[in-house]
Amino acid sequence: MSDDGRIITPAVRNEDRDNVALRPKLLKDIVGQDRVRENLRIIIDAAKHRKEPIDHTLFYGPPGLGKTSLAHVIANEMGVNIRVTAGPSVERAGDLAAILTNLKANDILFIDEIHRLGRAVEEILYPAMEDFKLDIVVGKGPGAKNMRLPLPRFTVIGATTQLALLAGPLRDRFGLHLRLDFYDQKALEHIIVRAAAMLNVEVRPEGTSEIARRSRGTPRIALRLLRRVRDYAQTRADGIITGRVAGEALELLQIDFLGLDEVDRRILHTIIDSYGGGPVGLPTIAASISEDQSTIEDVYEPYLIQLGFLKRTPRGREATARAYEHIGRPYLPNQNGTSQPPLF
Repeated sequence: MSDDGRIITPAVRNEDRDNVALRPKLLKDIVGQDRVRENLRIIIDAAKHRKEPIDHTLFYGPPGLGKTSLAHVIANEMGVNIRVTAGPSVERAGDLAAILTNLKANDILFIDEIHRLGRAVEEILYPAMEDFKLDIVVGKGPGAKNMRLPLPRFTVIGATTQLALLAGPLRDRFGLHLRLDFYDQKALEHIIVRAAAMLNVEVRPEGTSEIARRSRGTPRIALRLLRRVRDYAQTRADGIITGRVAGEALELLQIDFLGLDEVDRRILHTIIDSYGGGPVGLPTIAASISEDQSTIEDVYEPYLIQLGFLKRTPRGREATARAYEHIGRPYLPNQNGTSQPPLF
């Protein structure tokens, strides 16, 4: 996923490459995602006992929650090599064939954004995952021959933010499907404290809480905000991240106490102030704030809906009473249950 320019985007930004050193190395280092962690512990221990690779595993859920990190953790726990690629990078069947033929026994092939694999590439992957065979065609025309090459037993770990876009036959070839959910405040605080220690930054408990509260339940955003607050603390304070310092730094970045930024607030103001709280269509909102419809639907709306600020209805988007309260507007529901614009 590309960088959309927002500091609180869950998408990968260039600065996030520095977070690789902060990733957990083993399952014991992972905080949060208790159900996922326990399932992985069971299948890893069982695979070690049988001395065979783990089942093909699919991670799905919102971006920034650690799907890539978990793939590396599995490789570390199993003591095997991991080969990393992404769906958009594997453009031709030959690209995937080259990757598969270079795998060794028990290796892990991690495919990020696996839902973006092309159909021809998927056709090569099916027998490779199921039978550990590589089907290739040698030659062209009437003289073409189909060859089936054996592959060592390996594990495919796929990651996707859009499970519905994954082809059914490919999804069915994964033995384990694990959904990653947003992290709670306590888990994020633990992640921030651990990262601060590795970055040699002193952070007070109230500073940790302030950053965690505004991180939208996403570790990637939490680590990014920690770096920005660290910069502020080192240049405008004494280098120590307190609650006050964290609050000032994040307010300067226009990130409020719930993690909403300027664009989030513009969406709420547009629905409430310009269209009486809705319902209003997505194209109208997009035109009003000069944003792409798909960007609003995929990037901005999910967190607003998670907070209970926005409702999707057949007639369009509606702001809730909580949204009115957050931006300081009186909520006046009409007889139909929808909201009315303020009387001023």
